[in-house]
Amino acid sequence: MADLKYTKEHEWVKKLSNGNFQVGITDYAQSSLGDIVFVDVPGEGTTVKQGTTVGTIESVKAVSDIYSPLDGSVVSKNSVVSDDPASVNADPYVKAWLLEIKATDVSQYDALLSAADYEAFLDTLH
Repeated sequence: MADLKYTKEHEWVKKLSNGNFQVGITDYAQSSLGDIVFVDVPGEGTTVKQGTTVGTIESVKAVSDIYSPLDGSVVSKNSVVSDDPASVNADPYVKAWLLEIKATDVSQYDALLSAADYEAFLDTLH
């Protein structure tokens, strides 16, 4: 999705109008994991640091870490995903975002991969 930024760890980031950022996992990540059965992400007020583990996502075949794409603090987590982890498989970009982060360094967002750069990165994985 062209309006998003991406990490090499397969997270996507969407800039919101209020200066916060939504974070989720990419279609590539959910497809690689298979049927997702559990998502564990931190709650409101948790401080997060770019590149560090902020949670886990569990599928029927693997457990994978979720990494924070930005420094900041968690504003909210998506209750849809908590109640229905499989929603990540169905709609990883809109309905099934994982976290909303209030960034402390917005320039980190600008340094993330563009959609074209992420697609080029994916091409190197095959």
